[in-house]
Amino acid sequence: MGVLDGKVVLVTGGGNGIGRECALIAAAEGAKVVVNDLGGSLAGGDEGSAGPAETVAQEIRAAGGQAVSNSNSVTSLKACEGLLEQAMDSFGGLHAVINPAGILRDRMFHKMSEADWDDVIAVHMRGTFNVCRATIEHFRNQGDGAYMLFTSTSGLLGNIGQGNYGAAKMGIAGLSRIIAMEGAAKGVRCNCVAPVAWTRMTQSVPVRDEASAARQKLIAETIRADQPARFSVALVCDAAKHVTGQVFGVSGDNILLYSQPRAIATLNKAEGWTIPAILNEAIPAMSDKFYSLERPPLTSNDGKAA
Repeated sequence: MGVLDGKVVLVTGGGNGIGRECALIAAAEGAKVVVNDLGGSLAGGDEGSAGPAETVAQEIRAAGGQAVSNSNSVTSLKACEGLLEQAMDSFGGLHAVINPAGILRDRMFHKMSEADWDDVIAVHMRGTFNVCRATIEHFRNQGDGAYMLFTSTSGLLGNIGQGNYGAAKMGIAGLSRIIAMEGAAKGVRCNCVAPVAWTRMTQSVPVRDEASAARQKLIAETIRADQPARFSVALVCDAAKHVTGQVFGVSGDNILLYSQPRAIATLNKAEGWTIPAILNEAIPAMSDKFYSLERPPLTSNDGKAA
């Protein structure tokens, strides 16, 4: 018996990396899986290939599971509506969506082209909208449905050279929260995860200094794609129905729960704030709570990946 027996799960980006592991693990846990992957390059913009998604579907079937493949792009709402139709036609339902599909176009912001920005936003932000919009009414009507969306520390913490990616991923965290709030009364759950894993996406990040080289080395040695995938599968099963609206992280064997933006300081001035008062009183009073431009370290105090 698996935790997803009787369930139908859609996995986007399911041909490679974390998405591939999500599809395989979901199937191993009893789910019937729709494996979606455009089959394009990491940078996107090419025609893609049906190969990666179908290869994963064949692997699931060879192991005794049930799976179908789809190579349409999540950048099209019509294509995403087709994913729901395929799930219904093939397996008679849909109960969960796991959405790690993504591309990278890393550039320093002052060198970023409109295409670099638009293509990343189209796959990550628009793609997440499309997948969720295409399935949300089905979930609401059946009174049950779970989303696992994918954010990133590039948005939550920031990362040089990833303004487009970080903006999209931070937007996904906000959308995830609102889908959870709006869906609570209808049995629809939504969480997001910021994964760290050694995939073709993380391998593509340029090594700029010793610190980034050390970070990549640690990731390659200790942090695998199956770890965030296993967490993602766990969070869409019925045993996690009480979990919604949260932002998680998975890095190796560490599971993180991220804070969400809340006010950490409030100053009031009855007579109103003048510009000199803002500069001389308000800003100094809050400055000890300012966040540094440095990213938190990759390892925690006990030496494990963080």
